[in-house]
Amino acid sequence: MSVQKKHGGELSEEEFRKFTLYTTQSNNLEDDSSRAKILGFTNERVRIAPGAIVRIGENQIGSRSYVGLYSYVNGDVSIGENVLIGPHASIVASNHLYSTEDDYFSDRSSLELGKVVIEDGVWLTSGVVITPGVTVGRCSLVCANSVVTNDVKPYAIVGGTPAVPLGEIDRKTGKYSWFKKEK
Repeated sequence: MSVQKKHGGELSEEEFRKFTLYTTQSNNLEDDSSRAKILGFTNERVRIAPGAIVRIGENQIGSRSYVGLYSYVNGDVSIGENVLIGPHASIVASNHLYSTEDDYFSDRSSLELGKVVIEDGVWLTSGVVITPGVTVGRCSLVCANSVVTNDVKPYAIVGGTPAVPLGEIDRKTGKYSWFKKEK
């Protein structure tokens, strides 16, 4: 059954025009907050940007958190309070498994082992990928286009593919300390 039929029938041309504008050009506090409520996220000041797909079952997104433009969040994902998820991020809590019997990828992996936890205060910048089973620690920063395959410690700065520690954030001063690069 199509989504249109399930939720009340076909859209008129004018309704579809408004819907298209709303879902692609309305990246502002009011519309992002409304979008979050329509999708069932009830905590205070949760915002979902246009184009974001958030399918996390009964899980809620923590208060004052933001899911950026065209991001994809799927599966058993827990998002804390004051989390910023930049545009085009991907957070997925399960994988497909290769089936030797069928000779293709089919069944999903263990949803328990795939759970993703994004703790309070995290900033996932643009294009970040969080893989199944990862916990991103409190107030950590994941640099643009990084692929996180292991847990991230609280107040860490990580980046790269796969993401590695690049520095840390001082909890008392807020200053970033960058680890020295070996030459």
